[in-house]
Amino acid sequence: MHDIIPPMDPVIVSIRFNPIGKLYHFDAARVPDIKPGEFAVVETSRGWQLGQVVQRIENPTPPPEGAWKLVDRRASPRDLVMRQSWQAKEADVLARAQQRASEMRLHGIKVVSAEYSFDGSRLIVQFSSEGEEKIELKGLRIDLQKTYSPTQVELRQIGPRDVAKLMCGMGACGLEQRCCSGFLTEFSSISIRMAKEQGISLTPAEITGMCGRLRCCLIYEYEHYVELRSQLPKKNKRVMTPAGEGKVIDVIPLRLRVLVEIPNAGYREFAKDEVKLIQDGPEQKNQPATKTDTKE
Repeated sequence: MHDIIPPMDPVIVSIRFNPIGKLYHFDAARVPDIKPGEFAVVETSRGWQLGQVVQRIENPTPPPEGAWKLVDRRASPRDLVMRQSWQAKEADVLARAQQRASEMRLHGIKVVSAEYSFDGSRLIVQFSSEGEEKIELKGLRIDLQKTYSPTQVELRQIGPRDVAKLMCGMGACGLEQRCCSGFLTEFSSISIRMAKEQGISLTPAEITGMCGRLRCCLIYEYEHYVELRSQLPKKNKRVMTPAGEGKVIDVIPLRLRVLVEIPNAGYREFAKDEVKLIQDGPEQKNQPATKTDTKE
């Protein structure tokens, strides 16, 4: 009789395929001694990839599909050299793809990157589109497929934020490196409400990033402002103060203070503990419902 081999206990690790890329979880049961900082070979939806182990995950939540994909093996020196050799060819591929797109008069797209899988079996060419109309790219894909056969070529469209992340460069705020290129691994949903809650000017120059979308940094302090504002009366509310009854003109969340207009006394500033809400302001009555905030 054959011995029954018991199933291996999962050893879940987070792996990153790009220096500032999203983390993906894999089961390293085949190489349970693998450590953060080491490289591993795994099979993904984009073919075989070589990534760096970032951390081990304790008590992980099982994925919706029921099982984690396995780490195939620890990357060998040969694997690392192979990846470097294919990476060295990506700049030439990008230049070729950009040239062919221009020759084919595909003016509505911008080819921004080319990426080989670590073994060269797959080549992903990423592009962005300036308009909403769908552009036929079959001819470009066939041309690149003939040029780089037997590698399987795939064209993939990415959004403005992903383009900005790839292109790097200075941020709209003046930082030498944009947040998306420096440390952001995922893009959060950003809305106009986040700027309003923080009292930021809604002029495009103040809230728009280099990608043309709402700045990612609008979310950084948003929850803190929401928490502080919840402790203060809203604008146009009637309050009682040490100087008498008045109407809230503005709030100063970071200082937990409010600016109140008091008849015959003008504008006065008070701490949150010095004011008491007494009634809804007349301006709050019968106001139409506001539209849903625009998100990006």
